[in-house]
Amino acid sequence: MKGPKASSIAHKKLDSEMMKKRKAGANAKKEKASKKNSGAPKRPPSAFFVFMEDFRKTFKENFPDNKAVSAVGKAGGEKWKAMSESEKAPYVAKAAKRKAEYEKAMEEFNRKLNANGAEKPLESDKSSEVHDDAEQEASS
Repeated sequence: MKGPKASSIAHKKLDSEMMKKRKAGANAKKEKASKKNSGAPKRPPSAFFVFMEDFRKTFKENFPDNKAVSAVGKAGGEKWKAMSESEKAPYVAKAAKRKAEYEKAMEEFNRKLNANGAEKPLESDKSSEVHDDAEQEASS
């Protein structure tokens, strides 16, 4: 019996190397996501999600037996698309108001964060000394 061809072994090796790189990239993404501050204010909903808050209530009243989240989302999306700009205006205004509140909360949060961080200034690992070529040659 013949053994596996050399090209197929090389191909498997490349696949395993690619998988390691992908896993390393995925771990890097997870680390970046974990650096978010849990005390930060939550982002405000868009106009559509403000609309969906009201729509969910009316949909549950009209269809109490339908408990599928997907059905509510699809029906809400269809209604949102069918609405005119004047019908969407109150939801857009509510979303803008929530966004303004969020921006104020973020400014306050950043101010507190900077006040706490100001006690410990970040220092670079590199020295701030300037080295001339003449000094380097003299020391050699």
